[in-house]
Amino acid sequence: MIAANLLSPGVGLIVYQAIGFLILLFVLGKFAWKPILGALKEREDSIESALLSAEQAKNEMQALQADNEKLLAEARVERDSILKEAIATATSIKESAKEETSKITARMIEDAKAAIEIEKKAALTDVKNKVAVLSLEITEKLLRKQLEDQKAQKELIDGFVKDLNLN
Repeated sequence: MIAANLLSPGVGLIVYQAIGFLILLFVLGKFAWKPILGALKEREDSIESALLSAEQAKNEMQALQADNEKLLAEARVERDSILKEAIATATSIKESAKEETSKITARMIEDAKAAIEIEKKAALTDVKNKVAVLSLEITEKLLRKQLEDQKAQKELIDGFVKDLNLN
C-alpha cells in the first residue's frame, strides 16, 4: 500500500498544487506576461523592419547594379566611338604624313637634280675654261717658238693682213 500511495497523490496535494499554479499564473500574468509579450512584439517588429530594410537594400542594389550596367554599356559605346575616332585620326595623320613625305622627297629629288645640273654646267664651264687657258698657253708657246726670228714674224703679219683685205 505504500507503493500505491506514492503513485496516486492525495486530493489535498492536488488542491494545493492547483492553488499554487493559479497564484503563479496570476503573478506571471500580472507582472511577467506583458513585458515578455511586449519584448516578443518588439523583437518581431524589429525583425520585420530589418527584413523590410534588407528587401529595400536588395531592391536598391538591383537598381544600382542596373544603373552600373547601363553606365558600363554607355562607357563601352563611348570607348568604342573614341577608339574608332582615334584610329581614323591616326590613319588620316599617317596618310597626311605619307603625302607630305612624298612631296618633300619629290622636292628633294628635284633640288638634287637641279644642283647636279648646276654642278655639271659649272664643271663643264671650268673644263672649257681650263681647255681654253691650256690652248692659249700651248698656242703662245708654239707661236713664240715659231716666231723667234724676225722673218717668221713678218710672214705671219703679212698673212694676216692679206686675210683681212680679202674679207
